[in-house]
Amino acid sequence: MESENVEESSLPELTQDQIEYLSTVAEEAARQHVFSKVPAKFLETLNITVEAEGEKPITLAIEVELVLSSVMKDFDARGLAEEAVKKAFESAEKYLRELRCLSQK
Repeated sequence: MESENVEESSLPELTQDQIEYLSTVAEEAARQHVFSKVPAKFLETLNITVEAEGEKPITLAIEVELVLSSVMKDFDARGLAEEAVKKAFESAEKYLRELRCLSQK
């Protein structure tokens, strides 16, 4: 599991709906990344957990657990999970930047 503070100094306090959407954005990005690299039929397990804590700074904890079928035994599952976490953080940060831009208008 990886955690990062994703505070932007000019970011307004997030509403509960925005926090939920932030979590959804991160989870979807991780899921899309995994499926872009491995067909669903070769995934035995895919669990993505996104937890958001705090308001300012907001801390995101993202965990990607995946188990590949035996056909994919030479594939780097750990590396794929780490890449998916990175993509999730990137998407979350993009969403927060968009919120900051909207709040400054």
